[in-house]
Amino acid sequence: MSKKYVLVLDCGATNIRTIAVDEKGGIAAVSSLPNNTRPDPEDPAFRIWDVQELWEKFGRTTREVLTQIDRKGVVAVTVTTFGVDGAPFTRDGRMLYPVISWQCPRTAPVMENIDKYIPLEELYRITGVQPFTFNTINKLIWLKENRPDIVEKTDAFLFIPSIFLYYLSGEMVTDMTMAGTSMLTDLQERKFSDRILQSIGYEASLFPHLCEPGTVVGKTQRRALEDLGIPEGIPVVAAGHDTQFAIYGSGAGTNEPVLSSGTWDILMVRSNRITPDDKLLQAGVTTELDVMPGLFNPGLQWIASGMLEWIRKMFFAPESRREDIYDIMIGEARDTAPGSDGVRIDPAFYSSGDKPGGVISGLTMDTSRGAVYRAALEALVCKTRHSLSILEGTGGFRAEKLLLVGGGAKNRLWNQLRADILGIPVKVVKQKETTVLGAALFALAGAGIYASADEARAHVNYATEDYLPSPETGDYEELYRDYLKIFNSQ
Repeated sequence: MSKKYVLVLDCGATNIRTIAVDEKGGIAAVSSLPNNTRPDPEDPAFRIWDVQELWEKFGRTTREVLTQIDRKGVVAVTVTTFGVDGAPFTRDGRMLYPVISWQCPRTAPVMENIDKYIPLEELYRITGVQPFTFNTINKLIWLKENRPDIVEKTDAFLFIPSIFLYYLSGEMVTDMTMAGTSMLTDLQERKFSDRILQSIGYEASLFPHLCEPGTVVGKTQRRALEDLGIPEGIPVVAAGHDTQFAIYGSGAGTNEPVLSSGTWDILMVRSNRITPDDKLLQAGVTTELDVMPGLFNPGLQWIASGMLEWIRKMFFAPESRREDIYDIMIGEARDTAPGSDGVRIDPAFYSSGDKPGGVISGLTMDTSRGAVYRAALEALVCKTRHSLSILEGTGGFRAEKLLLVGGGAKNRLWNQLRADILGIPVKVVKQKETTVLGAALFALAGAGIYASADEARAHVNYATEDYLPSPETGDYEELYRDYLKIFNSQ
């Protein structure tokens, strides 16, 4: 019996990829090309995504993948991307304005003055989304304030995965997980908020009909064959926002927190309970819509490996280009006792506006660079513990383990510190492509290979590398109290 595959078109901020996933969740083929924003032709200081360039790159990566598998086995195609970004379209599919990138600075003043449209506290209570400058609401306001001629001609706003779904199938839809990133949806009602849209001068009809992940939005049209090489008549299945599918693809159940560790650490949980209020707004909690109705994904994020890379450049410069540089850093940190010889680090190294940045304290003439690196690891884990306590209070649960994915999971010392300081097992998910896997599971269900995404996930052979708290875990309690004082003073 021939293998069956789904194709996942994965548009990330740094790479455009096509991945073929088999019916057991295995990665059968991958092709990747670099991705980057472009200057807006109207203002070089602004950043946009060139959708035609992205589509052409998908053509190259998809054709390459199709040479590595039996294309007759392709049963579905789906799309996953970063959140919030999209563009206005006419009814006949003409894009009226480029996709404003989440990296573009033009919308920062809009978010700073959002109260002239709707009070921020009310906006947060409805949506659960933090006031990030790149939120979709800010792009729509910017267009209305700066390009009313474009707004006048607009029939539909398509989020970026919906653009590619349209190119594949000829159908315009809005997938639920992307809508949840926009700061335009009612979190509890799982739909666009009339109150918010009316406050900024738009109607809900601006967005094509909402569909849940796993919905078959149509079948591949001739354009998909001509541009990407995908045969006509293949089911096109909705997926959506990469973060939500990464959580699901990790194998997480309800109330099982997942830490995606990379340049940023993103801690999220699938919860059946969330009530956004001023306290959560101040705590920095953003809640997005889970891939499944009735569930929410509250989460927190902070700079992580980005800070560690700064320490590498600043303190390990002589060896920074060596292939074994990370082994050197970890080895010297391991030789330092817990508590890092009194060194403490405020990990707020990503600062903006008038907010202060990170701080290293407790340095002496005897401080080693290994102590500084270990202090950074301890600070980041204490940040994880503090953030987890916030999510536990928000969702009304007690974490029994932490699932860990991402590049930061390669650091064994960091992983052990996580188990020791959190006091719970840390399970490193060995599947490297949890976002792609999560999207593929819904595509397999949409194609009818399985009755549901949960059934598809049950056929995945999940493997983990487990870290258990060491007997001397209590040694870190005083350290954690030190860091609580730092976090509470921010």
